[in-house]
Amino acid sequence: MNQTIEIATLGGGCFWCTEAVFQLVRGVTRVESGYAGGHLLNPTYEDICTGQTGHAEVVQVHFDSAQISFEQILHIFFNTHDATTLNRQGHDVGTQYRSVIFSHSEAQTSIAQRVIAEAQLHSIAPIVTHLAPIPTYYPAEAYHQNYYVNHPFQGYCAGVVGPKVAKFKTTMQAFIKH
Repeated sequence: MNQTIEIATLGGGCFWCTEAVFQLVRGVTRVESGYAGGHLLNPTYEDICTGQTGHAEVVQVHFDSAQISFEQILHIFFNTHDATTLNRQGHDVGTQYRSVIFSHSEAQTSIAQRVIAEAQLHSIAPIVTHLAPIPTYYPAEAYHQNYYVNHPFQGYCAGVVGPKVAKFKTTMQAFIKH
């Protein structure tokens, strides 16, 4: 089978949550947690946690566009985080937790603009998701990769990531890998 692999770079709060959801999606071949959108070169997790680097916690979702479209990836993104809270997801507060789409092409920008506008039509509160061209992306440290898979009973994972994954599994079943 010939795969057409594309990359979506998305920030929807803690990257452990976003990574865990997208690892379940059919057509997704790889998900990597990382940092993007800031001014500090080669940031570390400790740097990001200060909220002073300008970077967001993001995931790079590698997907086979013959199986799932960028638009569908964005629908999952908007259905699995709160795009109306500025620099915040739940108890995670700071610019590093902002809602952001980093576009890899003009086509992705166009699709993202349309999906954001559609999301706004269905939201009472303003959508605050920022859309920008992909800046330099930095992979997160190895211990952040596959975090929920490797640590499902860790406190944050059990209390925050697990319920988000469970909700995704029940509300968006059509997108789950079989």
